[in-house]
Amino acid sequence: MKITKVSTIAVGLLAAAALLTGTQLDAQNLTLEGQTGGFITPTAYVVYSAKKHFFSYPAVGYHFVDASKVIGNISTFNIAEGFGNRAELGYTRSVHQEGNSPMFSQLWHFAGMNIVSGKVVAIRDGQGSPITPGLAAGFVVRTGDKFVTGALDQSFTGNLKSYTNEDLYAVVTKTWLHAPFPFLANLGWKATNASIFGIGGQATRFGGRLFGGLGIPIPGPFKTAIVPAAGFSQQPPTSKNLGAILFPPGGRAHLPTTLDYAVRLTQKENPHFAFDIGVGQVAGMIGTTAAITPGGLVLIPVNLQARSVFGVGLSLRY
Repeated sequence: MKITKVSTIAVGLLAAAALLTGTQLDAQNLTLEGQTGGFITPTAYVVYSAKKHFFSYPAVGYHFVDASKVIGNISTFNIAEGFGNRAELGYTRSVHQEGNSPMFSQLWHFAGMNIVSGKVVAIRDGQGSPITPGLAAGFVVRTGDKFVTGALDQSFTGNLKSYTNEDLYAVVTKTWLHAPFPFLANLGWKATNASIFGIGGQATRFGGRLFGGLGIPIPGPFKTAIVPAAGFSQQPPTSKNLGAILFPPGGRAHLPTTLDYAVRLTQKENPHFAFDIGVGQVAGMIGTTAAITPGGLVLIPVNLQARSVFGVGLSLRY
């Protein structure tokens, strides 16, 4: 595509987005882990409570991620309750279907895990000044996580162990719906001992990681907003027990930053639904393992084949 065409499209999108000035586009959808936010990252917003009401109507959500080549398909069913537009609490059941790799999918041969999340808003977006961003802190606790680390425990000792891992995070979010450049920007830091949101098992230690995202709201038909967005979430560099199966022995896997590129369809004012569809980049080649054959030692690449996975999500609230 020629540069002039790209420039024309970009100007057109910005001009269309400017038409959103004055609307109330709030982030009301639930993430993959059941908290209010983008597809994979929490924001400094919570499930909306109506005026003069402390309790919100519950928000419910469903996400599906197709990583069937190795990791397997993942479905999440979540529900979240808001409290006075200052806090929320949610529960998610993550359901897993085994992947198609005869060599590596056994690391994910488990039904899923449970996820509990909570969040408190310290400063609301726009509080005291139109340019003030929202600030929130929260937690995520995943229980019954047997993926990767637990599977390797079972291979080494014969005993299956499930893990509990956690995130503690702080996040800053700003929605700006004014010309010339409307946007929804999000940036946060979390301390975590979960690898790839627990899907990659237990990290070797509790450490700090960055996450964030950027969306551009564009007006759609029937009073909707279309929001192309991109997000990232840094991951711990490796998972516990993985070094034992890599070559040379004791090596570390190389888990990249998780990325997502999605489009959200929602309502411009007082949104009651959000539909997300997009592509995620999770992990491809993470290292090398070895097998002894009659011909000698053979090196085998450990490829999770998840550098381009399809995802879709829907959340609803009354």
